[in-house]
Amino acid sequence: MIEDILNKALDGKRITTDEAKILLTKADVLQLGEVAHTLSLRKNNKRVAYLIDRNINYTNVCVARCSFCAFYRPTPGHKEGYDLSFEDISQKINETLDMGGTRILMQGGLHHNHTIEYYEKLIGHIHTHHPSLHIHAFSPPEIYHVSTKAGITYDEAYKRLKAVGLKTMPGGGAEILVNEIRDKIAVGKCNADEWLTVMEAAHRNGVQSTATMMMGHIESVDDRLTHISRLRELQDKTKGFLSFIPWTFQPENTPLHPKIKRNKNVKLTHAYEYLKFLALSRIFLDNFDHVQVSMLTQGSKIAQIGLSFGADDLGSLLIEENVVRLAGKPQEMDLKKEKMEALIREAGFTPYERDTYYNEIKNSRSGNAQVLSQPITLAS
Repeated sequence: MIEDILNKALDGKRITTDEAKILLTKADVLQLGEVAHTLSLRKNNKRVAYLIDRNINYTNVCVARCSFCAFYRPTPGHKEGYDLSFEDISQKINETLDMGGTRILMQGGLHHNHTIEYYEKLIGHIHTHHPSLHIHAFSPPEIYHVSTKAGITYDEAYKRLKAVGLKTMPGGGAEILVNEIRDKIAVGKCNADEWLTVMEAAHRNGVQSTATMMMGHIESVDDRLTHISRLRELQDKTKGFLSFIPWTFQPENTPLHPKIKRNKNVKLTHAYEYLKFLALSRIFLDNFDHVQVSMLTQGSKIAQIGLSFGADDLGSLLIEENVVRLAGKPQEMDLKKEKMEALIREAGFTPYERDTYYNEIKNSRSGNAQVLSQPITLAS
């Protein structure tokens, strides 16, 4: 049975969710890894991507009450709350450009006072003052938040944000796309159906995105499979996802951690299980060109192994990252471009620096990256 399913995938045929469950629960991790690696090589040869960007968390004030999050602060007046000024953001961007960065990934809390007009001014300021930089910003919960407040459609929100410089968007806030789970861990945030609806609107308006999944908290195997099934369905429809990025819940300093520690039926996800799901993702998500390994949560050694388990993207140097850091995860902050390339070569692959669309770029250290090919055209 397992061999039949794996051969089906190798023959280029789509496996079902039920077949994916058999693989995830019964197949050997090395079996999955071998097939995932073969499929990844077919899509990307032995080339592995990385990029240089900065994750700017413009505010940590948030109306949502996500129990897995150690980053947010509940009110604008909280002693540890902050809201970066445009000048502070520009300073961070200039530092990023000086380090060879070509993009900013910008996400923040669902601030009580932020509006669509604020988002327009923020994006417009960045685009005007840093025109060479790619703006990859605002996950679906943020768009849902300001659109709902303004009483406008997601389509209108994207048209307005594109007009001032938004290029693409991160796939954050997905967690697990199962409402029963979200109701328990993501109170005050858009539900799974709304997340997918916002994403569809982004793709419809020419804003491509990544897709993420947070695993290793209170979700089940079936929940994980529902999540990637819903992503595959939307990708069939829009072709708007650039990559899939699964990552593991980081428990320290979060409200959810003590609850999980008391529940003997819940086990945090470790490297073996992560690699198995990473491989399954590459096999199941046949309409995704790229799968990114989470070096941020797994560390460089497991990330290198992940490149032989279906991943073809090592991710970012992460000049700055705050959300996972505050959850107690130590970070490898000595990473430089040369180190990223060395990690990829040591794993047996050929590195290339990419832009958000997975085009190879060069001369990024000048802050003016040269694109060697053009972004793909979205499906109508």
